[in-house]
Amino acid sequence: MVNCCGLVTVKNKPVPLKSIAVEVSVQGHVATVSSTLQYENQEESPLEAIFVFPLPGEAAVCRFSAKIGQTEVVAEVQEKQKAREQYDDLLSSGQQAFLLEESDESPDVFKLSVGSLPPGEKASVSLDYVTELAVQADDGLRLCLPAVLNPRYQPQGSDSGSGGSALVSSVPTGSVPYSLSLSARVSSLHPICRVESNCPLDPLNYLNTEKTQATVSLAAGHQFDRDVELLLYYQDTHQPTAIVEAAQASAKPGSLMGDPVVMLSLYPEFPNDVMSSMTSLGEFLFVVDRSGSMSCQMHNGSVAQDRIGSARDTLLLLLKSLPMGCYFNIIGFGSRYESFFPKSVEYSQKTMDEALQKVKAMRADLGGTGILQPLKHIYSQPCLPDQPRQLFLFTDGEVWNTKEVLDLVKANAGSHRCFSFGIGEGASSALIFGVAKQGGGHAQFITGQDRMQPKVMQSLRFALQPAVVDISVKWNVPKGVSVTPLSPPIRVLFQGQRALLYAQLTGKSSGDTEGSVTVKYSLAEQPVENQLSFSLKPAEDTGLTVHRLGARTLIRSLEMEERQGDGKKKGVQEKVVELSVQSGVSSVFTAFIAVHKVDGEAVQGPMLLRQVPTPSVCVSVKRNGLSLFKTSMSRRMVCGAAVNMYMPKKMNFDVQADQGQGQRLLKGSRPMYGKKRRSPRSERRSTDLDCPATASNPVKDPLLQLISLQKASGSWVLEAALAEVLGKTEEEVAKPKPAPVDQEVWATVLALVWLYGFKMEAQEEWQFLAMKAVSWIQAQKAASVSECVQAGNILLGCQVQKDTLGL
Repeated sequence: MVNCCGLVTVKNKPVPLKSIAVEVSVQGHVATVSSTLQYENQEESPLEAIFVFPLPGEAAVCRFSAKIGQTEVVAEVQEKQKAREQYDDLLSSGQQAFLLEESDESPDVFKLSVGSLPPGEKASVSLDYVTELAVQADDGLRLCLPAVLNPRYQPQGSDSGSGGSALVSSVPTGSVPYSLSLSARVSSLHPICRVESNCPLDPLNYLNTEKTQATVSLAAGHQFDRDVELLLYYQDTHQPTAIVEAAQASAKPGSLMGDPVVMLSLYPEFPNDVMSSMTSLGEFLFVVDRSGSMSCQMHNGSVAQDRIGSARDTLLLLLKSLPMGCYFNIIGFGSRYESFFPKSVEYSQKTMDEALQKVKAMRADLGGTGILQPLKHIYSQPCLPDQPRQLFLFTDGEVWNTKEVLDLVKANAGSHRCFSFGIGEGASSALIFGVAKQGGGHAQFITGQDRMQPKVMQSLRFALQPAVVDISVKWNVPKGVSVTPLSPPIRVLFQGQRALLYAQLTGKSSGDTEGSVTVKYSLAEQPVENQLSFSLKPAEDTGLTVHRLGARTLIRSLEMEERQGDGKKKGVQEKVVELSVQSGVSSVFTAFIAVHKVDGEAVQGPMLLRQVPTPSVCVSVKRNGLSLFKTSMSRRMVCGAAVNMYMPKKMNFDVQADQGQGQRLLKGSRPMYGKKRRSPRSERRSTDLDCPATASNPVKDPLLQLISLQKASGSWVLEAALAEVLGKTEEEVAKPKPAPVDQEVWATVLALVWLYGFKMEAQEEWQFLAMKAVSWIQAQKAASVSECVQAGNILLGCQVQKDTLGL
């Protein structure tokens, strides 16, 4: 049975979480986020609340405290099972206790249990975490505060009771009964250009003339009914940096917290000549989520397309953009998976046409989201000689076994590169970033009114371009000082990727106070070398953000080592617990526990569990054979405090199953789950892959129509459909063709002139198609190409130069 009764109390009122306040301290590429939640128990019985926090996949919780009345208690880190037992014992003896633990399945989900809050009592819960900021395609750094945590799909037979993977209750947008305040302080080695957000901000306030420090706040009155995103932009973003953070004064020298820690930032810049060089080899595997939630809309605007429709358009673009001579396959997955071909096939006109017919038939009809089995199938297939495997994974990220997926990708990292795309609200950042990181690829999020195609084509460019390889890092420190790396070595960096490396500095130098690091790598077979200096005596009181992120990096590596060793390697878990307790950083083997010792009797009667509502998102959850859907809320995916609560006391509610819609209704309420409303076909930006284009059903987007007409070789044919895209009749298009020129060459030149003349704003989407077309024209050794370009300009009313086309 789906436990969806926690939306209301027994009095049919929302659980009163009053407010969430967030303070952010940004230091260059990393940040510390402090969230404070205010709430009260308006029940007539003691209350136990379960909050579920979605955090960035790379985040590490480092402090947790709670205040009841005027008394504040600060949590300590303990081994998880010991903390759970202590929590249960305290509740049964009438004490108030708080337990915070990381999900066993996914490192971006934390569950907070607030135990035995008396009737009428108010409480304040504070949570601090540190995180790295993700780099965007435009060099901005992204900080996210998610208002939503999607339910994770759980296959039948799996244990739903562990690790905080319970359902998160939702309410309609605009009905969230709590507000959010947010303020951020930003410090950088380089000047801060600007700060942007998807929510209204107060003006940026610079704190010094160098513009390296600033503050910014969310405009007052923001209701936390959407995700909040901050984008930070600095000058000189590609310059490498090395920052040393002072040791914790109270820690023992020689321990991680008792020694300085250095953080190296590497964000290579790719020259234009490298950006324009492409390979024609590779095995391209497109792994596409076809679970029920992919039928949800991309956003809630009037022209919103559903996710699966956007994926179909994207596959059309990808299939047309692949180079001749490569291999490809498409795998759709849900509760099961389906491959277009038994194994990868060579890219040709025949295989491309066959794949496009199958793309037209793709629906979000494969149930829940099970990524593990299709990945196992892919890795069981031998790699093709001289065809590097490139895997593109598209999903809305609703999986429950994230760590198992990441372990599998890492175990096969030497055989492929993996590019991942998180689609829509609530996509798991731990999954999307983790798959790309372990697979040596690149991660992208497509949320709000983002279009999928530009981001996917950017990643295809990364897959076809040279990458930074043969990376080596050499630390140069004075005698008496040693360097212990905390991060695993970097294998590869693509254009637009940044790496942060952490290392512990142990010992002291009798004289020299300067150290340096030399970074060497190869880009397009050209050697590159950078040397950076840093002080061994850093400034005091830097907040220990770098230390905690270094500890988190080492903890994550050890946790993966423990899982992949099936527990056979002794001492790994003990080492993680020791490091977690020492640094105060969360791990899968530890938990935070805080105790408020008061004089009280044992709790009498049943303790209520309540769910705090979060904004509605489009989800598809498979339970007992029923598919349940909610309406999509279009907001940008973003990292903070969403909350979830549930109750063991049985409530009076009816479950009504509509055979056609799979609805479940609370007694006396409107439907929580309804049939998905598709946007009118006339509103959708699509090639209408649902059914073939006809005179009565025209393709709405001329760009995608033109793309659909291109041959695998890169050429176009002179036909009525092409003339329609160009806004001409077939006779008008054929008449001005220079006499000695082949019709196919003329058609291809016209298509290029139209693209450059009318669709330059979408060049990132069609640049590979144009490159294929130019290569095809050049291979024909056609005469009078200049005349073709001139005649095409006159016909279409453009002024595109031959050189612009690359001819």
